[in-house]
Amino acid sequence: MPRMESVRQVVTANGITQAVRVAGPPDGVPVLLIHGNCSSALFWEPLVRRLPATLRVVAPDLRGYGETDTAPVDATRGLRDFADDVAALLDEESLFPTGARAVLAGHSLGGGVAMQVLVDHPDRVAALLLSAPVSPYGYGGTRDLAGTPTTADFAGTGGGTANQDFVKRLAAGDRGADVPTSPRNVLRATYVADPAALGEDEELLLDSVLSTATGDDNYPGTAVASAHWPGTAPGRRGVLNALSPAHFRIADDLVAVADKPPVTWVHGDADVIVSDTALMDLAYLGSLGAVPGWPGEVDCPPQPMVGQTRAVLDRYAAAGGRYREVLLPGCGHSPHLERPAEFVAELLALTGGPTA
Repeated sequence: MPRMESVRQVVTANGITQAVRVAGPPDGVPVLLIHGNCSSALFWEPLVRRLPATLRVVAPDLRGYGETDTAPVDATRGLRDFADDVAALLDEESLFPTGARAVLAGHSLGGGVAMQVLVDHPDRVAALLLSAPVSPYGYGGTRDLAGTPTTADFAGTGGGTANQDFVKRLAAGDRGADVPTSPRNVLRATYVADPAALGEDEELLLDSVLSTATGDDNYPGTAVASAHWPGTAPGRRGVLNALSPAHFRIADDLVAVADKPPVTWVHGDADVIVSDTALMDLAYLGSLGAVPGWPGEVDCPPQPMVGQTRAVLDRYAAAGGRYREVLLPGCGHSPHLERPAEFVAELLALTGGPTA
């Protein structure tokens, strides 16, 4: 079966110039691929090569990533700035047929964006494929399956939680491997469970990571001081603040969507970015002694990210939707890179297309 190659296209949508990777015939089954944090549309390229030419695949660079405008992120809107940009692409006639209902596949942060597009535009979504998605209660700062805040100001979330040496190396375009905080080593150690999964695409994927725009309006964003451990709370600008549960709490809205498309949730049991023991969750790092002064399990438990997603999708199903959970043993944060055959099969099941 012929496989696809993507081409770059530039469109103006939602008031910004967006770079997208496009593959497949204009009348193919519409698929929209939404990348995660610190990456770009290129992060999907190894997957696109494996897809059949019956699909119309569009993979945008989100604002502040890749070659899309470095537009600011208003964190008080949660992930809606990104979702509005993505939704506008569905009305771009050079990309999709008029009125297209697309299968949305979102990775990590992109999973949260996909959820937001469904909430805001349920008539445009045929199905969701959530790949290691951020919890519907945001990232960090909540204590239980209902997303109860750990502190009133959501301390320990937002822009102040980023590793500043990693941010500095991102901004400098560092391609080295001499320290753990280099983008290459972060890619190898946290995006996948086994760096061998990057294969010959490592440089391409590193290019994608390094395309991240840094600063107060983008990654990581602003921070404010907190009286609560660890002394930082989310600001109002930038990506990590948009992911904070102070601003992104979509669980109830997701469950309330009237027209519920099928959802497939794919994740790995060796994910260290989105898990119940996530290495970017300061509460979990505190429990390991990696961040001093942790107040303890009662006051500041790690966020049960996976449990939260499952609980919300159970509510979605109880309200008339349906979902399928696919847990991949030994897989890390990037199922489409680490377990591509299984990932393609799940995507094609949602498109109603042929198996790979």
